[in-house]
Parts: sequence; structure tokens; C-alpha cells
Amino acid sequence: MKVLVVLSAVLALAAALPQRRVSLKPEASNDQQAAEQNYNNYQQDYRQAQPIDDLRPKVVLESSTYIPIIRFDKEQGTDGSYRTAYETGNDIQAEEQGFLKSLGENQDIPALVQQGSYSYIAPNGEKINVEYTADEFGFRVKGDHIPTPPPVSPEIQKGLDLIYAGIKANQERVALEAKNNPEATKLNEERAILDYKGLYYGN
Repeated sequence: MKVLVVLSAVLALAAALPQRRVSLKPEASNDQQAAEQNYNNYQQDYRQAQPIDDLRPKVVLESSTYIPIIRFDKEQGTDGSYRTAYETGNDIQAEEQGFLKSLGENQDIPALVQQGSYSYIAPNGEKINVEYTADEFGFRVKGDHIPTPPPVSPEIQKGLDLIYAGIKANQERVALEAKNNPEATKLNEERAILDYKGLYYGN
């Protein structure tokens, strides 16, 4: 009897609660349709939107005067040598030549030697002439407009001469020692290499 009363109460409570409608159609379909509609509306609004203003600063390029090349010559040799020269309409002239030079004790190390010059008109109207050479001794340039260092004083020159004389005497001493005692010279060279590498050696 008590069981029937409990079941009746449960059924009455279930009937009093709001009923939810059950559908076999997936609920996500409505959300999917809404998302597609929003995307289509966004695409349509985006296409109809006004173009974005370009707020970057406008750069106006000023045209310059065209400078013609009056002369251009170039010769290329099969031995690595070459010669080139050109001249422009605003009085710029340049020429350069190069060739291969053998270096080393056996003359088996090729080096490129370049020599040339160029000239142009400075803003103050002065004509600038430059001559240069590039070889195994480095790059050297000459020109009247290039500032030169002041002359070396006699006292400093005397000190430099003493330094150079000491270096030369030391080189002559090492050469004489190498000639008279080649084994000791070889040992000293090996020790110098170890010293350079930071290694220790025994006596």
C-alpha cells in the first residue's frame, strides 16, 4: 500500500514539471545555420564597405638630371689582366688596369695588382684628381686634396731608427743561430708553437 502511495506521488510530481519537447533533429543544425547566415552577412557588409584611407605620408620623388656616359672601354685578357675606362657627361673620368703578379718564394702565389685614377669636379668648382694602387703592400692613394700628416720630429725618428735597428739585429741573430744549430732552432720553434697554444712543455 505504501509503495502505491509513493509511486502516485512521483507520477504527480512528474506531471507537474514543465515538459521538454524532444526532437529527432540535431540541435546543432540551428546553430550551424545561424553561423552561416552571420558569415554571409559579414561577407556582404565587407564587400560593400568603403575602401580604407591610406594614411601613410606621401613621398614626392624629385627627378634628377640624366647624366650620359660619353665613353666606356673595357679590355679583358686571357691571362687575368684587364683595362677599363669611362667618362660621363658631368666631367667624371676614370680608368683602371689590373694584372696578376706572382708572389712567394717559389713565385707560385698569384696576386691581383690594380692601378688606376679618377677625377671629378667638386661642388666648389675644383677639379679633384686621385691616383691609387692596390697590391701586396695594401692600398695606396695620392691626391693634392688628401691631407698629409705632419713630418716626424728628429727625436722621434731617432727612436724609430733604434727600434728598427734592434729588430734587424735580432733577425740576423736568429738566422745565424738557425744556420749554426738547426736542431736547437727547430726545438725553439716547437716550444714557441706550444707557448702560442697555451700548452706546457718539459725541459
